[in-house]
This record gives sequence, C-alpha cells and structure tokens, in this order.
Amino acid sequence: MKKIQHYYKAAAMVAGIFLSTGYAFGQVAPTPADTVKGKKAERLEIKQQKGQADEFAGQYDVGDLFKAIFHPHRKPDTVFKKPSGITIIPNVASNPTIGSQIGIKAVAGRKLGNDPNTLLSVAATSASITTKGIIYFYLNHNIYTPGNDWNFQGSLVVAKMVSPDYGLGIGRGNNGSTEDQILANAARKGRALHSYYYNLREKVYKEVQKNLFVGAGVSFDMRSHIEDRNSTTLTPYEIYNDRHGFSNGSYQANGLLFNVQYTSRDNQNRAYKGIYVDAGFRVNQEWMGSSRNALQFTTDFRKYISLSSTHPEHVIAFWNWGSYLLAGNVPYLELPGTARDGSFRSGRGYVGQYFKGTNYNYSEAEYRFPITRNKFLSGVAFFNLQTANDEAGTKLFEVWQPGYGGGLRVLFNKATRTNLCLDYAWGKYGARGFFLGLNEAF
Repeated sequence: MKKIQHYYKAAAMVAGIFLSTGYAFGQVAPTPADTVKGKKAERLEIKQQKGQADEFAGQYDVGDLFKAIFHPHRKPDTVFKKPSGITIIPNVASNPTIGSQIGIKAVAGRKLGNDPNTLLSVAATSASITTKGIIYFYLNHNIYTPGNDWNFQGSLVVAKMVSPDYGLGIGRGNNGSTEDQILANAARKGRALHSYYYNLREKVYKEVQKNLFVGAGVSFDMRSHIEDRNSTTLTPYEIYNDRHGFSNGSYQANGLLFNVQYTSRDNQNRAYKGIYVDAGFRVNQEWMGSSRNALQFTTDFRKYISLSSTHPEHVIAFWNWGSYLLAGNVPYLELPGTARDGSFRSGRGYVGQYFKGTNYNYSEAEYRFPITRNKFLSGVAFFNLQTANDEAGTKLFEVWQPGYGGGLRVLFNKATRTNLCLDYAWGKYGARGFFLGLNEAF
C-alpha cells in the first residue's frame, strides 16, 4: 500500500509539472532547436509554427468568443503567439449512464521539445458529481517525450459509483434454468450496483521503429461496498459471482499489461488522418492481490480518412475495439462491454455495460464535417454494432445489436483541437439518450 501511495504522489507531481508548464506554452517565444539537430530542425520548427499560424487564423473557438464578448475593442497581436494548450471549463456532461453531471475539468495539450515530428502530449483532470449519485475524480496522461522515444500512459481514479446492470450477454433469451434466464436478462430489466471504485494504471511504451511502440505496465482495479439497494430477489450479479468464485461485497482485479502500439494520427484529440492500433494482454495475478487469476487479450483499431485537402475536417473515421477472455475469471463489473473501452465512449445509444460478456467486440463508423467556415461548429453522424457471448450458448459474432445517431461539435480550443461534443443516439429495446462530453468519442 505504501508503494501505491508513493506512486500517487509521483503521478500527481508529474501531472502538476505538466499542467503548469502548459500555461507557459501558450505565452513564450519559440525555443531554439537542439544544437545536435542544427539548422534543419530549427527551420522545420519555424515552418511548422507558420503553418499553425495560418491554420489558427481561419479558426474560431470558445476563447475567441470570450474575447469578442469581454474585450471587443482589443487589437489583435501583431506577433503570432501560440494559443494556450490548456482548457479549463466546467465539466458539464450528460448520458443515460451517469445522468447529468457538473464539475470542473482541465485538459492540457502540448508538444515536448523541438522535434516537429513529436506527437502531441495530452493530460486531463476532473472532479464531478452527477444526478445519479456518482462522485468521480480522475487524473490521466498520454505523454510523448521529444522525438517520440518514450510514451507514458496512465490514470488515477477515485469514485463513488452507481453502475447500471443489465445482465450478461447480448440480450438474447434462453430456455435454461431460472438462474440462466435471470443472468441473460433478455428483457433488459435495469438494475443499479452501488460501490466505491479505485483504479491506478500506468503503461510505458518504447518506440522501436517510427510510430511503433512496445510497452508494459500495471493496473490495479479495486471495488468495495458493492450492493444492490433495490433488488429483493436473486440478481445477475449474485449468480455470476456464485458461479465464478467472487465475493458479492468487494473484489480486486490487479494485473500486468503487455502491449504493442502503432500510431500515425496527426492529433490525439481529433485526428484528420492516420491510424491507431493497440493490442495487448492483461494478466491478472493473485500474488498482486487480484481476487482471481485471468488472461485477457484486447485490441483497439482506429482509422481516419480525410476527404478533402482544403477542408481536412471532412473525415470518415472507423473504430473497432475488442476484449477476449483466454483463461481464468474476471469480476462481473470488469467484464468488457458497452462503454468499457479506455475512454468509456463506445456504444452511444445505450448506457454503460448494457451488453457485456467474457468476450466482446465493438465497431463504429462516423462521418465528421464542418458546418461554419470558421470551424466553430461542426457535426457528426455515426453507426455502431456490438456483439458479445453469454453463458447460455450464444457465441461471439452470432448476435449483433446496433446503435446510431448524430451530433454537434463546438470548437473549444483550436490549439489542441478540443471539441465539446453533443450527441443524441438510439439503440434497441427503447434505448436512447443524450450524450455530452469533451473531445471526440474516438
């Protein structure tokens, strides 16, 4: 426990330095290129800054809107300054899983060093409360060192949770025992599980070839005081725990992470082009405090195609995310499913964990397009499919459940391409909802 506490302090210190330096990033003059790289790198840096100046000159974000309202007569600077890489806003969100949310959020983005090929580093932190009684604090980062030699990805979460529960599987009925039918929950009767949740995750990647990284890390997922306060009969959660050897009141899923990643995206928040691929194993181990041993294989693939060279915001984006249990047992609330991806944004049209299984696969296609010439407003249209197995004989890829919708985007920070996303989506079983968040779903 002392090691974990020490890690918390170290992570907070790194994040503090990162966020504090982000303010200076928006104000200082260009730093001379490293002497080793010489004049060539310096020329590339100057060329890149000029390109950014031309790009930002035609864009209008929330910061520009505030200036127009509160400082309408201020003359523009004659010397180009990089817009700040920091966005601090009220953390207003809404979706069927959490209800309506209010809080404070900070998102930071900057490139480290002077190498123009270095990928954008991003970090975010937030504290919020929702109408469904969820209290949530997180701190995460995705940092690329100069030249992309190393990539550090991590997160810290402390939360009082209310997790929706719609049973196991993809919503397919069965003729098995009473317990099998309760577990499958073909009617999609909703329940809620209250708990305290703690997560600490860190992965370190090393670039071995251009854009190709190999990495390893650890993840600690701990949940306590788990209870269903409204159900008086047997629940899917209790049936699953009894079958797979978990306690109803608490669990730990602690393990080692081994990943391979390839990325050529031009921006981590809102890509116009490139691909992102991550595949890896998670090995939960009892010697690390995990309630049960388990071996999972997870894949994440994203492809972005810009349809115009003059208006690159016209983008077709594809996403596939999957998680597959190869051995052992995973706690019920850690099973892969709707909105269980790393950013909790999959499955728009349904609440989190509406569908889940030991094996799960998700696919989505989205069209993104500008609405106003100054890029302040843009829109999206999307369609997704989910599939999962169950314990009554349904196999992965045998049954598919769709979701679809559209949304509006408001440009919050043009330097980091940070958008406010307002989506409305529909699914089956009468599922639908409004989804409000910061940055694209993928």
